[in-house]
Amino acid sequence: MLKNKICISCIYILINCDLGDIWYKFKFDNSNKIDIVIEVLPQTIEKYNLESLSLNGDEVRLFRYHSEVMLVNNDWSNVWIMAPVRVSDIDTFLIQIFHTHAVRNHMIQVHSSLIEYKNNGIMFLGPSGIGKTTQAELWHQYLDALIINGDMVFVEDKGDEFIGWGTPWHGSSPYCENTSVPVKALVVLKQGQENRIRKLEGFEKVSEVSNNIIYPMWIEDGMDLCLETLDHLLTHVPVYELVNKADEDSVLMVKQVVFDEKN
Repeated sequence: MLKNKICISCIYILINCDLGDIWYKFKFDNSNKIDIVIEVLPQTIEKYNLESLSLNGDEVRLFRYHSEVMLVNNDWSNVWIMAPVRVSDIDTFLIQIFHTHAVRNHMIQVHSSLIEYKNNGIMFLGPSGIGKTTQAELWHQYLDALIINGDMVFVEDKGDEFIGWGTPWHGSSPYCENTSVPVKALVVLKQGQENRIRKLEGFEKVSEVSNNIIYPMWIEDGMDLCLETLDHLLTHVPVYELVNKADEDSVLMVKQVVFDEKN
């Protein structure tokens, strides 16, 4: 980036941007003396509309979301958030901080709802508006299932099982419980005029689930860590596609297939 030397009343300034025509009157090229160095920082747009950049050789990372600013050290063990203009904007920082540590502890964030039925968890995956919360509510209505989270679930790889965790983040859904459950199945939702379910395999399974993973792209190894955990998840937990009319029959169909229960 262009660096300009400016001299104002014998004070020499080095700045890395073009200040406009009037500043050319104050440009100075023949002095090695610099009293002030000003750097206009670049912007990098990343996930969640966050702007971020590294400072001091990656020792400190700066993030901005709307009018809010956050600084983190290199391992994210210390975080500083400027006094917020809008407290609600801090929520984006908080999930970013948590997600950074979670992915390093073999947890991935899945755009899904999570219910508990007979001490087992079922996750309903899909984009906004597909009916994740509705399907969870149907399970609560007809089978008295507990809705742990309606939109944003973290899944942890424990080696011998996968645990779905409720978190404070739940999108537009009102459901948010501080509990966890072993995940028995993932169900990718599709809307339709009839109810039918089938097990997904191979590339189709990978594609359908990976489209609902939130990848922490603000850390260098975030994608690789996510993919490693996702690979384990897809190896050990069955994935189904449910085309449904959002009714009681769709609930009973999933129940029969996942739990081998007809009634």
